[in-house]
Amino acid sequence: MRPEVSLAELPLRPELVGEEPYGAPQLDVPVCLNVNENPYPPTSAIRRDMADAIMEVTTRVNRYPDRDATNLRWALARYLGHGLTIDQIWAANGSNEVMSHLLGAFGGPGRRVLTFTPTYSMYPEYARNTHTEFVTVPRRPDFTVDASLALEAIDQHRPDVVLITTPNNPTGTTTSLETFVEILERTDAIVVADEAYQEFAAHPENTALTLLPSYGNLVVSRTMSKAFALAGGRIGYFAATPAIVDACRIVRLPYHLSAQTQAMAEVALTHADDMLAKVDLLREARDEMLVRLPTMGFEVIPSDANFVLVGRFADRHDAWQQLLCRGVLVRETGPAGFLRVSAGTPAEMEAFYTALAEIEVAR
Repeated sequence: MRPEVSLAELPLRPELVGEEPYGAPQLDVPVCLNVNENPYPPTSAIRRDMADAIMEVTTRVNRYPDRDATNLRWALARYLGHGLTIDQIWAANGSNEVMSHLLGAFGGPGRRVLTFTPTYSMYPEYARNTHTEFVTVPRRPDFTVDASLALEAIDQHRPDVVLITTPNNPTGTTTSLETFVEILERTDAIVVADEAYQEFAAHPENTALTLLPSYGNLVVSRTMSKAFALAGGRIGYFAATPAIVDACRIVRLPYHLSAQTQAMAEVALTHADDMLAKVDLLREARDEMLVRLPTMGFEVIPSDANFVLVGRFADRHDAWQQLLCRGVLVRETGPAGFLRVSAGTPAEMEAFYTALAEIEVAR
């Protein structure tokens, strides 16, 4: 083979031919409201503690890290509460790896994962990469999932894994605990409640964690990337019965979490109250969008996450581009005609409203 070849000339797996890498645009613009990050970094005191913890880790950087992330998993169990212990917690390199572990353990050739669209755009890639058949069913017109919809889909498709994001990305809509109970009562499939945005919900206490004592096939997935302002730290985790944790320990690669990552996350959890101190502000920014955007003539979808879908645009790419030209980056994703806007700082939100009022769009 020639020294320089194109991707099309490589012997790729057939299902990868024509695919492109996932990724939201990473552009250097004044206002980034496109990837649902927490715009408020940790305080200087917390950053110093993180730096000290990493300095301590470097004295042992010639050694492998704790491959089971023991201290981190204990800290996550304490944070979640609900009587959880280390053997019910798994942590990985972001929610991406958490989901890959789950599908690596419970998906695979001849197995099927079911989810409800529109939803998180990485799900089909997790399925593809683990050779798991990916099946979707549309949500209700209001972008919710109820028990009748879910159970009909489960009866029809017989999935091995069911993924339900609540609050859902990109719509922000939630799935009730009553719906999860009805689903769990009627299936032996692994049911994943992806609660990446739960801390932003109006009632974060209404979590599927409360159902774990009753259902051994339930997994509740969370992340430190959003509310915890630790997107660069790359920590995702889940709570489940110990057997599900053990299943993921089988498929994980050795030493999948670096010592530095574990140390930084442990410091963040020690300062959980301070790390989450801006969540109320982001809820307020989200709620203001839900009220203010309709007064500007736009449609919004009720959201319990740290973002809002706004529309409808006849040409949403043109609207996205016009906002970008004004220094505001949002996300072109979700249902046709909508743009997703993350909650930002007061200055960022005012810049967004000003830019949106200036653009010329067909609706």
